[in-house]
Amino acid sequence: MSFTTKLLGTVAAGVTVALALTGCSGGASGGDEVEAIDVNFGYIADFNGTSLLAVAEDQGLWEKHGVNITTTSFTNGPLQIQALGTGDLDFGYIGPGAFWLPASGQAKLVSMNTLGQADRVVAQEGIESMEDLRGKTVAVPEGTSGDMILTLALEEAGMTKDDINVVNMEPSAIVSALASKKVDGAGFWYPALATVKEQVPGLVELAENKDFEDTIAFPTAFVAGNDVVDNEKEKVTRVLKVLREAIEYRANNVDETIQLTADFSALDVEQVKADAGNVQILSLDEIDKLTEDGTVNSWLEGMNDYFVEAGKLPEPVDPTEYYTGDLFMEAGN
Repeated sequence: MSFTTKLLGTVAAGVTVALALTGCSGGASGGDEVEAIDVNFGYIADFNGTSLLAVAEDQGLWEKHGVNITTTSFTNGPLQIQALGTGDLDFGYIGPGAFWLPASGQAKLVSMNTLGQADRVVAQEGIESMEDLRGKTVAVPEGTSGDMILTLALEEAGMTKDDINVVNMEPSAIVSALASKKVDGAGFWYPALATVKEQVPGLVELAENKDFEDTIAFPTAFVAGNDVVDNEKEKVTRVLKVLREAIEYRANNVDETIQLTADFSALDVEQVKADAGNVQILSLDEIDKLTEDGTVNSWLEGMNDYFVEAGKLPEPVDPTEYYTGDLFMEAGN
């Protein structure tokens, strides 16, 4: 077994929600009024990618810290990394499958978020093992957490992608392809899989994150553009203060956060609750401790080994080059 980790994703949905917070605001300077800063923030419309934004909006945290926020929904992490590079976004959210992009210098990880447990390798009824997928057609959004879980499961079975017919598909297309039985299996994730299961009740789960938890973590995180981190420290500090407070609220108010997330993205609350069931929520104290004691860096080192083996990185990268844990901790002072 090699080391590994995960991601999310595939195509920008272009739904923009402007949270109109105007004028001056207090908390960024200990109660003194400060000029508000404009921030463009990308997200994915699931519990991992949306819950902190929903909390921040409801609790007035953007206004408290002097931020005029505009949020834009995407369907994957890589597109957000691209938008960070062009300056269309200042911050975004990615799952572990996209961590190779910050590791390759295209963005910075500025805050850990959760540990994901939503990824699965699934197959049509009658296929009972990874070995049964040999020679069959398997859909996957390339470079995502679905891609990662598929690669890990194949490895464990002594197989590679050369043993199956891999078809790169966007998430929405995978839902349709599984439902219409145009593919034999997929590397995919919840909550989208819940929709598939309604249409294909006999769908078989062959592998999941928990199968590999002894050797790999599947963190999700928030990212910022390199120029933002290098040249706009005040913006970074204010956003991190918001995220820190939202992280603490979420950990202490899970049910309320589920409802807020459902309201934010106009989703059914039961769907969001089921989605949250595939997430390990981390408290602020836990993230601080995991950052300080080097655990986060060890996660990233394990992921780097996987990405090198998968051909995403030419060689391992020191996590301190792209995870700004020091800035996250400083924002708590």
